[in-house]
Amino acid sequence: ALLPRPFLDLGSQTRSPGSGGGWEEGLLGMAFHPRYAENGIFYIYHTDSTGNNNLIVRYRTNTADPGAADPSSRRVIVTLHHPRHANHNGGMLAFAPDDGHLYAGTGDGGAMCDPGDNSQNPDSLLGKLLRINVDVDPVKVEVWALGLRNPWGIAFDQANSDLYIGDVGQGEWEEVDYYPAPR
Repeated sequence: ALLPRPFLDLGSQTRSPGSGGGWEEGLLGMAFHPRYAENGIFYIYHTDSTGNNNLIVRYRTNTADPGAADPSSRRVIVTLHHPRHANHNGGMLAFAPDDGHLYAGTGDGGAMCDPGDNSQNPDSLLGKLLRINVDVDPVKVEVWALGLRNPWGIAFDQANSDLYIGDVGQGEWEEVDYYPAPR
């Protein structure tokens, strides 16, 4: 059922098509912590209001009103500098069922053919699949896969934790990457 008020309003903190942003900016992803029922923690991936950064942000549910987030609990855990183009933001967030880490697909920075050479650059967080240990402070961010263009969708097989990545191709082809879980 649609709640009478939003769970969380990011309108003033997010650049989106409705606020002058490009067609691939705005709210990019959301994931609830595996222990959300106990800790009320969830994560949002969005373009900031300037359009120059994509942010992964942690929030908590309002303890007095579980039907709403607590905006004051906002904590940016990852900042991805993304100033050149409004596309290729990636955005999918998902928790792996086997290791409990948060995985984030990040786009290569936009345009065609990765003009910033980000996806193959190990020093850039763009064009990657990030593996984030959110249960330590500060969070631990590592590059889990590189060479991606715009991984807009990731999914873990709930039975065996195998990973599938939907990556946008250039022109005619799309790509699906498969990574078997360690056995």
